[in-house]
Amino acid sequence: MNSTANRLRRWSRNVHRELSFFFSGMLLIYAVSGLVMNHRDTINPNYSVEQRRYVVGEPLSARDRLTRDDVVRLLAPLDEADNYTKHYFPESDVLKVFLKGGSSLTVRLSDGEAFYEKLTRRPVLGTMTRLHYNPGRWWTWFSDLFAVGLVAIVASGLLLLKGPKGLRGRGGVELAAGIAVPLLFLIFF
Repeated sequence: MNSTANRLRRWSRNVHRELSFFFSGMLLIYAVSGLVMNHRDTINPNYSVEQRRYVVGEPLSARDRLTRDDVVRLLAPLDEADNYTKHYFPESDVLKVFLKGGSSLTVRLSDGEAFYEKLTRRPVLGTMTRLHYNPGRWWTWFSDLFAVGLVAIVASGLLLLKGPKGLRGRGGVELAAGIAVPLLFLIFF
C-alpha cells in the first residue's frame, strides 16, 4: 500500500510540475487581464484615453457654411487631419467630429471651445483582455484544455503532501477555507 501511495505522489508531482509549467503563461494572462477587468471603472483595459480642452484659434463658420475642408483644417493642429471620418451637429452650436480609431473632437462654434479625446489601443493589455471574452472557436478548444489542466493541477496538488501538512492536516483546512470563501460570496453577495 505504501509503495502505491508513493507512486501516486510521484505521479502527482510530475503531472503537477509539467502542467504548471505549460499553463503558467495562461495563468499570468488571466490573472493580469482579470485584475484589470475588475477595475474597469478606473482603467480602460483596451484603450488609453487622452483628453484635452483648448480654444480653436481661428474664427469658425456658421453651421450651414461649415464645409468638410473647414473641419479637416480644425484637425491639422492635432495631427488628425488624415483620420477624419465624418462630422455632425448634435446641437445647433456644437460640432462633433469622428476620427479613425474612435477618437473625437467636439467644438462649440460660438466661442471655439474644443474638447479632444484621443483613444490609443493598448496592444498588450487589450489583447490579454480580449482572451477573456473568448475571441473564437480555436480559443474555446484551448480554454477547455486549460480548464481540464487546472483540474488536473488541483487534483495532483492535493495528493502531493502527506501528514500534518497534507490533505489530512493543514492542507485540508486551507482547502476547506478556499472552498468556503467563494461559497460565502455566492450566498451573501
